[in-house]
Amino acid sequence: MSGIPGVPKGFLGGFFDMPSDLQHSYLGLVAWHVEEALIPVLAGLLIALPIGAACVRLRWLYPPVLWVSTVIYAVPSLAFFVVLIDYTGQSQITVMIPLALYSLVVLVPAVVDGVRSVPEETDAAAVAMGIGPIRRYLQVQLPIAVPAIIAGLRVATASSISLVGVGALIGNQGALGNLLADAMFYRRPILAVSSVVTTAVIAVLADLLLVLLRRLLTPWQPRAGRGGRSAARRAARRSPEPALERVP
Repeated sequence: MSGIPGVPKGFLGGFFDMPSDLQHSYLGLVAWHVEEALIPVLAGLLIALPIGAACVRLRWLYPPVLWVSTVIYAVPSLAFFVVLIDYTGQSQITVMIPLALYSLVVLVPAVVDGVRSVPEETDAAAVAMGIGPIRRYLQVQLPIAVPAIIAGLRVATASSISLVGVGALIGNQGALGNLLADAMFYRRPILAVSSVVTTAVIAVLADLLLVLLRRLLTPWQPRAGRGGRSAARRAARRSPEPALERVP
């Protein structure tokens, strides 16, 4: 068994004592879980930014893009694994590709709503100053869209952290999710408790870090209020309707 340095072996009946077949300590599993969860969200954001820009410029493009991302989100991860495993094998990449695609259903609407929330006079002033479309998008529209984008990132990150465990179905690539299978195999329910509690703690900490990031990037925004909660609710929706709304 391997656990966390400095913690007694019998602490919480083996909460931190990992089965040797996992070949990871408790902290190793935590780091692995964070890596598998956050890299797909970052990749999804990099994909969503240009797609969102295209959807803002070409309004007719947004409904089909949202439809496609919703259909992808509805595809079970196991089906993705079956398709990908012949190309990427039983690896982390096989787990992270579906997670990145799943994040688009939240991140694309967040980017679109955020950019559409930019006041028309601000956009017009940038055009009058001779700022080109790409530079205007990066330097004017995206900074104003940060609250809506961060709201979408919070939802996508929490979802990704919870879904990593599905990777346990292919060669023990589920990080903390692997503990659920071992809990049944070794008849150690504490391993399941360790998996669930630690995953929840990671999700809460990641959410707090994103809130802090939003405050650092948007010091002009109020720290609390209905505006932030409204943006988070809109980012969580997966239907075309949010395209018609503006983030206050």
